[in-house]
Amino acid sequence: MHNGEKITQLIEQAEEKIQSAFKRIESTIDTNQWKVIRAFQKHQVSDYHFAGSTGYGYNDRGREVLDLVFADALGAEAALVRPHFVSGTHTIGTALFGVLRPGEHLLYITGKPYDTLHKLIGKPGDGTGSLQDFGIQYGEVELLADGTPDWRGIAAAIQPNTKVIGIQRSRGYDWRPSFTVAQIAEMVRFVKELSPQVIVFVDNCYGEFTETAEPTEAGVDLMAGSLIKNPGGGIAPSGGYIAGRRDLVELAAFRLTAPGIGGEVGAMLGATRAMYQGLFLAPHLVGQAIKGSTLAAAVFAELGFETHPRWEEQRTDLIQAIRFTSAEHLITFVQGIQKASAVDAHVVPEPWDMPGYEHPVIMAAGTFIQGGSLELSADAPIREPYIAYMQGGLTYSHCKLGILTVLEHMQQKNLL
Repeated sequence: MHNGEKITQLIEQAEEKIQSAFKRIESTIDTNQWKVIRAFQKHQVSDYHFAGSTGYGYNDRGREVLDLVFADALGAEAALVRPHFVSGTHTIGTALFGVLRPGEHLLYITGKPYDTLHKLIGKPGDGTGSLQDFGIQYGEVELLADGTPDWRGIAAAIQPNTKVIGIQRSRGYDWRPSFTVAQIAEMVRFVKELSPQVIVFVDNCYGEFTETAEPTEAGVDLMAGSLIKNPGGGIAPSGGYIAGRRDLVELAAFRLTAPGIGGEVGAMLGATRAMYQGLFLAPHLVGQAIKGSTLAAAVFAELGFETHPRWEEQRTDLIQAIRFTSAEHLITFVQGIQKASAVDAHVVPEPWDMPGYEHPVIMAAGTFIQGGSLELSADAPIREPYIAYMQGGLTYSHCKLGILTVLEHMQQKNLL
């Protein structure tokens, strides 16, 4: 049999095996799609809500209703949805700076957060305007070896001045499970019993619409995410959202603009229609991406590589981690994903010192929206263990092509 036929057969056999997982994903898509549509209907979204605004953006009804629709779709009291957030890190920073004050304590209970947050947290007196530079204390509790919370460590680390408990839902660049909404609910119950007034914050990036409930429906006080990931539906050109308790969302809005102004102003810069339509499409497109990740898990496991999560396991974010045995395997994988792109397929990604990261990073990002992680992409720090993090895919067919192209690329380099 020709090598190309062997690869095609491998993928077809994997697809047959994972049909039960696909059925579960389709059910999640339906539930979330209907939830989003009901939110649109409740707030009587009309085409006039898509009109742009200029200058201060006073009385921008489209912006106001978009906040309401997002809040309902995410099961929150309130939401702040803006194109002015430049990234997930900026959005998370706005939320944390909004609710924390000098002398208060931020405690992450899911280990070290994602690389780009390290400089946001900073060090005391670093002069960068980081959280610790402003006198906000910081601590973190490492996860146990099995990737679960260290309950004793958390209890010991909570201080009288602990104001915010931070939870990162997604695995980030770690070989650990991402946390389900049910697991996050358990964390909320635990810390609230110890400190009822503490604010529980969740970095929800990559997690929206992967399950039928969101963290704000499980007792989380505040969460944030990026619109160039799941909830932007591959259409929103930029932006982020903060959702949760109304008073906390308002504090975050004061940080985004200025005290006394908050979310009452802000021209939407022509992005309103795309943000509505992206939210509408998000449940379906997230489902397409999860199908792609499930296929990748099945195929690479069959080839002898360790995958996390495994294809049969519950999904709570977009990210599929695949552990390789060498930097060459890792780089070839990422380059293969780029080669399968509709945009910039001719570009060959190489590792580079990317701002905000502590190690050279290689990124496959042939996307219509720059950095759009709901689109098929992959990235990895070049460090041991050599783990590639694949995410996104606006269509399942594109994900499938990406896997096929990676395998062909590896085969050409005698890596299979």
